Amino acid sequence: MSQTERANFGTKLGIILATAGSAVGLGNVWRFPYMTGQNGGAAFIIIYVVCVLMLGIPCMLNEFIIGRRAQANTARAYSKLANGTPWRLIGIFGVFTGFLITGYYVVVSGWCLQYIYASVAGHLNGDASYVKTYFETFSSHPWKPVVWMLVFMFLCHFIISRGVEKGIERASKLMMPLLFVLLVVIAVASCLLPGAGKGITFLFSPDFSNVDSKMLLGALGQAFYSLSLGMGCLCTYASYFKRDTHLTKSAVQIVSIDTLIAILAGLMIFPTFFASYPDAADKLADPQLASQYSGPGLVFITLPNVFQQAFSSVPLVGEIVALLFYALLSLAALTSLMSLHEVSTAFFHEELKITRAKGAVIVTLLCSVIGVFCALSYGDTRDWLVFGGESVFNWFDFLTGQIFLPTGGLLTCLFMGWYVPKHLIKDEFTNGGTLRGRFFGFYFFMVRYVCPICILLIFLHQFNVI
Repeated sequence: MSQTERANFGTKLGIILATAGSAVGLGNVWRFPYMTGQNGGAAFIIIYVVCVLMLGIPCMLNEFIIGRRAQANTARAYSKLANGTPWRLIGIFGVFTGFLITGYYVVVSGWCLQYIYASVAGHLNGDASYVKTYFETFSSHPWKPVVWMLVFMFLCHFIISRGVEKGIERASKLMMPLLFVLLVVIAVASCLLPGAGKGITFLFSPDFSNVDSKMLLGALGQAFYSLSLGMGCLCTYASYFKRDTHLTKSAVQIVSIDTLIAILAGLMIFPTFFASYPDAADKLADPQLASQYSGPGLVFITLPNVFQQAFSSVPLVGEIVALLFYALLSLAALTSLMSLHEVSTAFFHEELKITRAKGAVIVTLLCSVIGVFCALSYGDTRDWLVFGGESVFNWFDFLTGQIFLPTGGLLTCLFMGWYVPKHLIKDEFTNGGTLRGRFFGFYFFMVRYVCPICILLIFLHQFNVI
């Protein structure tokens, strides 16, 4: 396919909403609030914002520059700039990482659909023990998680198969504003609860006495993961950018949207949590309770009960809030899954020289197979799906999140900082010299020296080396 035939986003708004949708996902709703709670609230948020500006934007610009310069899928994009050297393998590694993430991310996305149904059917009405049992029973069921996973995957497939402008861009323009409205509605409802003020204070009153190296590295890690760096999504989307797209401005706008949504998620969760539990701060800070207040434990066990308690004085409000919350989660999951699916779809479409529709079918079928194994392995003791004491689901999560993503991000920084010619990077950064590029020197310094060190520290911290 020639460059002139390649699909593009139709509008600047479409670029921002689609790319922000890639970054905004389940991690904004369940990982950011958990990390904020574990690290004392507002002080963590401030450090996180600094890390996003110092680390997130330069790493995002790396992928934007590679993708738009090459106007190709992630694997071919790196190959074009690598000129036949082993650096081209970074692109293939990125596609592979995005492919694996798609396979298990869709499982959790399917859970969100189940909980929309459960909210409507009134299945979440009960005490904390009941809600916990409900999740454990559902997640270990022999076929229900698989069915919801397949429904979610084919919904994503439908959007991707319609193309970049008519599929991804059009869906993003609909879903991102709706996601934002739902988030604001739930956050306002939470902040109006009796006792919610303590949660708001916790979120916005910084206490820097608890700042230590662990908090700093945690904020660095969250900044990296929350922006979808290192999985090929941003590079692939950037290949659909028009030549006059202002990359730096777009990166700042996308990071701003992503951070705003993460903070709104905190406003949605913390006021409700503090309204339900007088000792909420102690619960959040207790490492022994981490499984209850992070990841699936927070979203599918703790929050349904919290919503029910917090809004118990008004009939049906708790159920309505829960329904809106899981609709919100589903939208966030879908916008991210679209970008993950597109990474592999673009790869098969261009490298195998087949139609886009056939490429999407290949990705959907292969990732559905992975999803089946991941869905069946979660929350059960099926010996054939457990390796080294961990389920297939947990292995995919561990390998991609803790090894592949930071490795891809580190290699990309080294590639851009030390191999790709500086004049080529500057040419793309300034849109062929039509922009001033006032921050190019700062960007290049960060990519060459600071970002690799920070990502390496994150990597080592995950394995308790430092």
